[in-house]
Formats: sequence, C-alpha cells, structure tokens
Amino acid sequence: MFARPTLAVVAIIGMTALATAGSVPQPTTVTVPAGAWQHRLDGDYTRAGRPVDAPRVRVELKRPIAIMRDMVTAADYGRCVTAGACRRPDDSAARPDLPVTGVNHSDANDYARWLSRETGMRWRLPTDQEWARAAGSRFVDDARGLDETTDDPARRWLADYEREAARKAAGRDPAPRPVGSFGANEYGLRDAAGNVWEWTSTCHRRVTIDAADRVVDEKRICGIYILAGQHRTPMPFFVRNPKSGACSVGLPPDNLGFRLVREPNWGGWLRGLLVM
Repeated sequence: MFARPTLAVVAIIGMTALATAGSVPQPTTVTVPAGAWQHRLDGDYTRAGRPVDAPRVRVELKRPIAIMRDMVTAADYGRCVTAGACRRPDDSAARPDLPVTGVNHSDANDYARWLSRETGMRWRLPTDQEWARAAGSRFVDDARGLDETTDDPARRWLADYEREAARKAAGRDPAPRPVGSFGANEYGLRDAAGNVWEWTSTCHRRVTIDAADRVVDEKRICGIYILAGQHRTPMPFFVRNPKSGACSVGLPPDNLGFRLVREPNWGGWLRGLLVM
C-alpha cells in the first residue's frame, strides 16, 4: 500500500499545480444556483413487467455549481490533442468555433483531466441532475405520458413512433453550429438542447418500481452513460458517432460533445489526497 501523503507533501503538490497553471485560459463559466425542483429521473423503468415513465420527484442541488457557459470547442479540444493528452476527434476538420464533436465519454474525461492539470482547478463532467438544473427551462421532459394500466403494449410503441416522427418533422439540422447559435437560458448557459448532445457522468439504470414508485430492483450499467440534449438517451462510453446505431432509445443524437463543471477550488482535491 502507498503511504498517506503528509500535509507538507500535499501542500507542495497543490502549490506546484497552481504555479504551473495558466498556460491554458480558464473557460468562461456560469453559476447555477442551489435549489430544489421536480425532476424526471433518468433510466429505464418497469412496473409489473411493463415499461413505464420514470417517476418525477423532488431533487435538490445543495450548492451552486460553476459550469462552462459553452460546450468545449474544437479549438479548446485541439490544445489537448496537441499536448498529447487527448485523442483526435472523429470530426477533426471542424472549425475552431464549433463545439467539438466525434468524441466519446473517455475522450471527455481525458480532456477534463488535462484541463485540470493545466488550469489548477478540478474539472469534471456534470451528473444528469446537475445538467438538468443547469439547462433550466431548456430541459426537455422525456416522458411518454401514457396510461400505465393498459394491457396493450402497442400503445407505448405507437407513442414512441409519434414522438420520434414529430422530432423529424420539426426539421432537423444536424450540422454543428458555432457556439451561442441556440441562445442562452435563464442562467446564461448557451446551446442547451441544441443539436449537440452532451455526455454526463451518470450511469444508465434499469429500475423496477412498485405501485407506490418505490424501487424494488435497480441495476446500474456503468459502461453506458446518459446523454443530455433535445432528449436524454443512454449511450455506450466508447461511441463517437451516434448515427452508427448505438443509441438504444429513440432517434439517435446528431452529434456528441460535452461541457464541464468546475469544482470551487483545489481544497477538495487536496483533502482527497489526505484520505487516500
């Protein structure tokens, strides 16, 4: 086992990290306030053997979060590629002012680790609930709104078909657009629910609930993560091109990208070293 680092060693590590930070500019963030709201839970839910909408429950963000105003751009990500810390995205010819696309969950985490080293702050993917809170009024409730007592499974299939057909009829424009093209929400977050879906750190779940919405069984599948955007969908961590058929629910996303949450300071990271 490794010996626990002393406070002096931790302080030196922290000061070194801060001293070497600055070669990459700090991304612009917006502050999303703490608070409670009614949230449609993520995951696939069943009751009595039938698929049902996930419950809508009260959840709470206990402290404000600082999240990138914009998604990571091709120019931002390119610095990580140049540094040898990130793989080239599938869409490597993208304009620098476009959100980086053609990246998977592992790519996003590689970038977060690199950015943390370069800026002296800890960056990470948001959870599903953090993303939903940050999206605010742009968050799309993905419930079908069906009568769950029906014995006809075709009704749910038809509802899925009608919903996806409506999305297609709305006029899809899959080409990524420059950051800011889809406007800002009430927190100043730009392009939420645009045509680039965003990776989160939340593992996909399959949940069985009873008549009172109590969890009877839950299986977490951490090779698959929740994507947030015009709708939520689970996606295997290695997928870079969602049009390849990897999307397991509904119309596949047009593009895969990400934005990150910034932790308040290095204090939490340093404290983490002390309890290793």
